[in-house]
Amino acid sequence: MSLAEKIDKQRLPQHVAIIMDGNGRWAKTRGYDRNTGHREGVVSVRKVVEAATTIGLKYLTVYTFSMENWNRPDTEVQALMSLLVSAIHRETPDLMKNNIRLRVIGDLSRLHDAVQQTLTDCICRTSANTGTTLVLALSYSSRWELMHAALQLAADVAEKKIAPKDMTEERFSQYLSTYGLPDPDLLIRTGGEKRISNFLLWQLSYAELYFTDTFWPDFRENELYEAILCYQQRERRFGKTSEQLN
Repeated sequence: MSLAEKIDKQRLPQHVAIIMDGNGRWAKTRGYDRNTGHREGVVSVRKVVEAATTIGLKYLTVYTFSMENWNRPDTEVQALMSLLVSAIHRETPDLMKNNIRLRVIGDLSRLHDAVQQTLTDCICRTSANTGTTLVLALSYSSRWELMHAALQLAADVAEKKIAPKDMTEERFSQYLSTYGLPDPDLLIRTGGEKRISNFLLWQLSYAELYFTDTFWPDFRENELYEAILCYQQRERRFGKTSEQLN
């Protein structure tokens, strides 16, 4: 029996988020430049998205480029932006064929014009698709997101669109860039590091965490299935006792 066949389709996580780490180290151990690792990482994205659609995963969010990544050498940032444009152009027909909808979160104003246009075109073309929703976290930082939400909320309070006493967690979530998406059930981080790295801090409050030493370019279908199988072995109590769940 394959790993995909072992997965209980009735107990799938609704939303899986992935911190894709290890492209540079993968390349270094093989004597390649970092950009080669990033290119191979794009292949992993394609394979993992295909695997997600195969098992019926509804939402998949991948941490593609953090706000902190702007501090990397200009040559690497430029290469990443070019790679992103070419990858979106190349993958859009497959997204359409596989009924995948694209969504992007982050401070998109910092992205190059070509990247913004390419993303806008793909988002528009896939907007009516009803299968897996693929979310790219681009120029994203959770602290930026929370600060941006707080500023929007403060403005609405000042304009008397909402009263402070009426604020709830659900209402605050409407100010986040992930509004309309369910919170992730499972967070996967590749590359051996065990930290969240300023990613979806609000949304990951009750997510199951899965860390693997596998570098992202080596993370493919079976690695995703292994993470989901591990998730399905856990008991999610959300503050309750096991007896209450039973």
